Amino acid sequence: MTLNQLSNNAASQPESEEFVYREPEAQRLDKFLAECFPEHSRSRVQAWIRDGHVQVNQQVTTKTGAKVETGNTIHVAIPPILDVGLVAEDIPLAIVYEDNNLLVINKPAGMVVHPSAGHASGTMVQAVMAHAPELEGIGGEYRPGVVHRLDKDTSGLIMFAKNDHTLRWLQKQFKNRQVEKYYLTLVDGHLPTAKGRIEAPISRDPSHRQKMAVVSTGKGKQAVSEYEVIEEFAHHSLVRVRIFTGRTHQIRLHMQFMNCPVAGDQTYGKRHSSIDLDRQFLHAAELVILLEGEDQPRHFSAPLPNELQAVLQQLR
Repeated sequence: MTLNQLSNNAASQPESEEFVYREPEAQRLDKFLAECFPEHSRSRVQAWIRDGHVQVNQQVTTKTGAKVETGNTIHVAIPPILDVGLVAEDIPLAIVYEDNNLLVINKPAGMVVHPSAGHASGTMVQAVMAHAPELEGIGGEYRPGVVHRLDKDTSGLIMFAKNDHTLRWLQKQFKNRQVEKYYLTLVDGHLPTAKGRIEAPISRDPSHRQKMAVVSTGKGKQAVSEYEVIEEFAHHSLVRVRIFTGRTHQIRLHMQFMNCPVAGDQTYGKRHSSIDLDRQFLHAAELVILLEGEDQPRHFSAPLPNELQAVLQQLR
């Protein structure tokens, strides 16, 4: 792409950019601007256009597919970042890896990822905002770039992108199932085989709207897990699970489907916990993902937290 940037008024008008289109062939406006602003997603650029923040030859253009031609001047009034009311909180983080684009954190059990009803503070997002204030604005809001999520009572690895480009790069790998995700879980009972694959679709539980459920084929979203038994005890099994899809509560539901619910899971497991633990025994232990600019995927790992190690010691 060949273009002349006419102005970047960083001092007087930091939210305004202007370009001249120099290509011999016409191009979609949203595609052109996405190339001009590689740090922003194309959907975000399209929102700027639809909301009237873009002018072509001094005329507001709200059609994302409008054509720009040689000599056209395109002016962009970048809208302010949306403040969604989050307040950074200085909460210690167990950082596994950090560079200019990415944070990998070992999340403790009991900590929610993003503020929600009943969890207005003390969240992972607010802790990340305090650690890296430059993350504000990722995705068009004053919040860090959440790549994926973990349940409140699940510990282990979680990733945050530091810019829009990295957020798209990582989310694309998750969407295309190119990320290897391994969990360690202790289940009640013994699985039928030492290794196995579970293909059981998941959807909202029609009887309990606050829960999920394994449903008949064709009625839910595809969910695939593979497991390997690591160690067996008298009434429990320690299992390594790889999930190929990221459905809500997938491992907990698939283990329940195999009649071996996750120990300590009071939603999908036994009413009275079979172990001395006040949460489910589920830990996101490993992530294998390709970082931009690297030839080989990175392997991140997080050891079992002390409270889970203590349970295993008791069983042994």
